[in-house]
Amino acid sequence: MKKLIINADDFGRHELINCAVERAFNSGCLRSATLMAGGAAFEDAVKLAKKISGLGVGIHFTLANGNPVLPPEEIPTLVTAEGIFHENYVSFLKRYLSGKISLAEVRSELAAQLEKILRTGLTLTHFDSHQHLHHVPGIVKIALDLATAAGIKSMRVADAKLFDGELKNIGQFVGRLGLGSLAKFVAFQARRKNISTPEHFAGIVAGESVSENFMLKLIENLREGTTEVMLHPGTDNKILQEFCEWEHDFEEELAAVTSPKVLSALKEKNIAAINFSELRSKS
Repeated sequence: MKKLIINADDFGRHELINCAVERAFNSGCLRSATLMAGGAAFEDAVKLAKKISGLGVGIHFTLANGNPVLPPEEIPTLVTAEGIFHENYVSFLKRYLSGKISLAEVRSELAAQLEKILRTGLTLTHFDSHQHLHHVPGIVKIALDLATAAGIKSMRVADAKLFDGELKNIGQFVGRLGLGSLAKFVAFQARRKNISTPEHFAGIVAGESVSENFMLKLIENLREGTTEVMLHPGTDNKILQEFCEWEHDFEEELAAVTSPKVLSALKEKNIAAINFSELRSKS
């Protein structure tokens, strides 16, 4: 049977993202979200998650482009002089590859993020990470160890395809190529830990937004098994683009997963919209 997991990243980053998750669940096909422990709207997201029965909530491990949970003085290699994470995955990877990132600090911070969410009483269905940093060798081991100890059974493998969406520049090409290569290693590590993953990944990973047309084409050509689509939906582009410092079309992604055409196509093709709790562990 063909199944689809629509997952909203950055749950808890801003209340307008939280609102989009609620709307996409109630009026669309979204059934999953990953919670950012250091997000400014974390408490609001937790309340919402507890209210929406059927929403699968995972942890969105964060090591770049956000706020840490631990005091900055406890994780000096992970933060700037202002006490926040470095700007993006490029900045993080440059420091990581030059030996300037402490894996002990990575473990401490990710453990603190996980503990913060678990203290809310939420049962986590899966994990992924902000800007896909859980795919990095060394960091994936930490994430898998923490998830296994916490009883988390599933994770994202962002097996990015080179030609999902329009290639606008060489940076997008390199990003997809690199992430797709790392995904093979991550999938192998997940199998060793008996962590289940969707068979396919269809999110666009290089900054573009998932459109109604993208969703319709995906549904038309959906493969057997489970496919995850990564989204970053929101209700107000102007506010969110300024807040996130990211020229992303949050509104388009919300429109895509609440589109009557998309919902009709899912029904016509008998495709089930599920969350990560419905995956089966693979040995």
